[in-house]
Amino acid sequence: MSKPQRHVELLDVTLRDGEQTRGVSFSQSEKVSIAKALLASLRVDRIEVASAGISEGEQEALCKITDWAEQSGYLRQVEVLGFVDHKRSVDWIVAAGGRVLNLLTKGSENHCQQQLRKNLHEHLSDIKRTVDYAQGCGLSVNVYLEDWSNGYRDNPDYVYRMLSGLQGLGVDHFMLPDTLGVMTPDEVFSSLSDMTNRFTEYRFDFHPHNDYGLATANVMSAVKAGISSVHCTINCLGERAGNVSLAEVAVVLKDKMGVKLSIDETKIYALSQMVENFSAKQVADNAPIIGADVFTQTSGIHADGDSKGGLYQTALNPNRFDRKRSYALGKMSGKASLQKNLEELGISLSEEDRAKVLERIVELGDSKSTITIEDLPFVIADILESKDYSHIELLNCSITSGLELESTVSIRVKIQDEIYKASGSGNGGFDAFIVAIKRVLNEAGIRFEFPELIDYQIRIPKTGHSSALTECFITWRDGNQTSKTRGVSANQVFAGISATLHMLNMKLHQRTIGFISGRTAGGIT
Repeated sequence: MSKPQRHVELLDVTLRDGEQTRGVSFSQSEKVSIAKALLASLRVDRIEVASAGISEGEQEALCKITDWAEQSGYLRQVEVLGFVDHKRSVDWIVAAGGRVLNLLTKGSENHCQQQLRKNLHEHLSDIKRTVDYAQGCGLSVNVYLEDWSNGYRDNPDYVYRMLSGLQGLGVDHFMLPDTLGVMTPDEVFSSLSDMTNRFTEYRFDFHPHNDYGLATANVMSAVKAGISSVHCTINCLGERAGNVSLAEVAVVLKDKMGVKLSIDETKIYALSQMVENFSAKQVADNAPIIGADVFTQTSGIHADGDSKGGLYQTALNPNRFDRKRSYALGKMSGKASLQKNLEELGISLSEEDRAKVLERIVELGDSKSTITIEDLPFVIADILESKDYSHIELLNCSITSGLELESTVSIRVKIQDEIYKASGSGNGGFDAFIVAIKRVLNEAGIRFEFPELIDYQIRIPKTGHSSALTECFITWRDGNQTSKTRGVSANQVFAGISATLHMLNMKLHQRTIGFISGRTAGGIT
């Protein structure tokens, strides 16, 4: 008979500890929305949502959370931090409809003596008085041992005597914080093994911080030592370097330790985005599980391996988190990278056209342009429309613009194996380019009547950002005929220049055909 899978609780403290992040203060509606999402959508086991006595607004937000939680059956999963102040914190929590007090006590002798100016006996007396009053008001009580990690290191006997002194009080959970994030995984395992073996009747929580970047590793050691509840936050919010990431803890415990969790991991990313928006604290693109780039393959070799057999995929499948795998487009792209993106868009190209598009993508990537799947249709249309008409090739273009100053352009152009240079000035970079290119055509002896520009449109992909490729459409009128050309570039002005070059090459191509057939064409004489 197989051994039953061990269950570990997750207590999310985003709404309490997360607000200790510099610059983060959730509004009442935001706190309620996050609380609902944590319990009803992500399905964490418990949440800590406030600190008693902070403000009237904090109490009003707690009232709204507890009202909803009571109606929805989650009230006993909503916890509030309180202090050893006899009635004050308890009354504040009760007035807001709370049912669980997380009592903050001093888990280190140093804190007890220097901050409270009391000995352990006096502190225990105050704790018991507050616990008795809270339980008399119908509250369940958990006890934090603040700065426990340093307290255990400096004087473990103080911690032992404190926990022994709290026996028989009916405390549900004893919460052991690494308040300053100073512990190593070995220290966590050693100290927590001691605690769980010494006080077998207690239920312990571990509350890690990430000051040394060891929080997730410390959680693994804590669970290995027998801890059954772990505190975490969404997006690592928290004071200084933050608390441990819920996303990392959830995935590591499940994949690496075979632990059973209550949460729905398909909701992790949605919660991350919600908290990111409300907190205005941006998640790093490479943050595990929740970062924008963590399911993106950049190397063409990796895309090829995935295409041939999922060779670069792991248990961290994006589908687990309601996300998609993507293949970045840029200078490191290969045939497989392009094909994966074409399949995603439902676009089919010939081998010849794929080669041209890939060459253009690498060229854009080499100039540091960020190319997304939304940009790809622009690149494809630009390549297929150009048809390799290259009578005029722009080799170099430098544009200088200033506020309330004319723009200047310097260009170097290749026409039929000859190199021409020219400059121009005008009302903006595009106008200055038109002046310069006309001078080049004149110097090259090409008599050309420029068509009239009747429309000029710029757009980026609907889901694009400021770094997205720009697509420019220019409509030209030449006598009674109109035509439209397209240009694509990361720079808006250069997109217009590209569209203009397409027009010129089309006209010159028509002239070539016209000479062959014994006629003139398209306004070129």
